[in-house]
Amino acid sequence: MRRSAIALLLAAALIALGRNAERFANRVAGSRGPVVSPRGAALHRSSLVADLHADSLLWNRDLASRSAVGHADLPRLREGNVALQVLTIVTRFPVTASIRRTDPRAPDLITLLAVTNGWPVAAWTSLADRALYQAGKLETLAARDPRLRLVRSRGDLDRLIADRATDPRWVGALLGIEGAHALDRDSALDELYAAGVRLIGLAHFFDNDYAGSAHGLAKGGLTARGRDLVFELERRGVAVDLAHASARTIDDVLAIARKPTVVSHTGIQATCDNPRNLSDAQLRAIAAAGGVIGIGGWATAVCGDSPADVARAFRHAVAVAGDDHLALGSDFDGAVTTPFDAARLDALTEALLEAGLAEASVRKLLGENALRVLHAALPDEPIAEDARGREARARR
Repeated sequence: MRRSAIALLLAAALIALGRNAERFANRVAGSRGPVVSPRGAALHRSSLVADLHADSLLWNRDLASRSAVGHADLPRLREGNVALQVLTIVTRFPVTASIRRTDPRAPDLITLLAVTNGWPVAAWTSLADRALYQAGKLETLAARDPRLRLVRSRGDLDRLIADRATDPRWVGALLGIEGAHALDRDSALDELYAAGVRLIGLAHFFDNDYAGSAHGLAKGGLTARGRDLVFELERRGVAVDLAHASARTIDDVLAIARKPTVVSHTGIQATCDNPRNLSDAQLRAIAAAGGVIGIGGWATAVCGDSPADVARAFRHAVAVAGDDHLALGSDFDGAVTTPFDAARLDALTEALLEAGLAEASVRKLLGENALRVLHAALPDEPIAEDARGREARARR
C-alpha cells in the first residue's frame, strides 16, 4: 500500500476517533441507584438545583436534543429539574495527564478534537480561540431555545429564579473556563468576558503562568500575575474557581480574596484519599471564607460508582464544613463515568436523604448554596467592554 494511502487511512481513523470520542469518554455507571421515593421525588422537584461543573460544550453533540451519549443536554437538564448549569470550557488536556504529576509539554488531546471535529482553524492553535468557539456554541444554543437564559449578572440570575417560579422549563447557563492558561493573548480576558465567561479556574491539570496545579510539576502557589488576575476577576464579577488548584494556590487565594471563592468540582480526601480531593482543613478554610465546594460523583472523587458513594462524601463534608458551603459539582461530560446523568439527579437527592441529611440541608446542597455564592460573585450588570476587547472581536 502506498504511503499516501496509508496516510489517508490514518487520517480517516483519527477523524472517526475524534468525532466519536465521547462515546467512550462519558459514561454512566452500570450499577442502579436507589429507587426514588415519593418524598425524594417531591423534594427534588421543589428544589432549586444548580450544578457547578459540566464540560458539555467540548463535544461534537447538539445540546438542544436528548442524546444517548454523554451526561447532559437541555432535555436531560430539564428532566432533572436543573435550574442553573455551569458549563465549563476546556482548552488544553495533555495526553499524559495524571492527578499526581502532569507535564504540560505532552501532546494535547484538545488539539485532536479541534481538528477532527471541524473547529475554526484559529482554534487549532489558540487556546483563547478554543474558548471563544465553545462560548459561541452556547450563544447559538440560547438563540435556538427561548427558555435558556445566559447568566452573566446578578440581574440575570434573579430573572431566572423568578421565571422558574412560574415555568420550571427555564434553564440558566453560566460559562466557566478550566485553567487561566486559556488567557494566551493580552485581549483574551476582555474577549472572554464579553462572550459571557463568569467563572475561571486558575489552573487545570498543569501549572501555568498564574497558579500552581494540584497535579503540576512544581505545584507552586499564585504568581504575581496570578494575584493580579484574582483582583481583576473580582473587579469584573468573575468567580474564582479553585478546582484543581494546588494547596499553595488555595492558601494564597484565600489570603487575598475579597469575595467568596468556588471549588466547582472535587472530592473529599477523608472518603477518597488522593491528591485530586480536598482535605478537611481545606474544607474548613474555604467555608470560613464564605465559599462553596462542589462535590462530584466520578470514581476519583468518591472512590465508587453509586449515588450512595456521593452521599457519603457529602455527609462527611457537611460534618466538617457545615451545610451552607457544599454544592453539586458533577463534572458531567468531563471524560468521566458518573453514577447518574443529569436526568437522574433525583437519585442523588434520594441518596442524601437515605444518608440521614435533613430536607433543609439537601435543598442547600442541591442548589441554594451555589446560587448564593454565584450571586455574590457576579456583577450587578456586565462591565462595558473596553476598546481593546472591541478591537479584538472586530478582527475575528
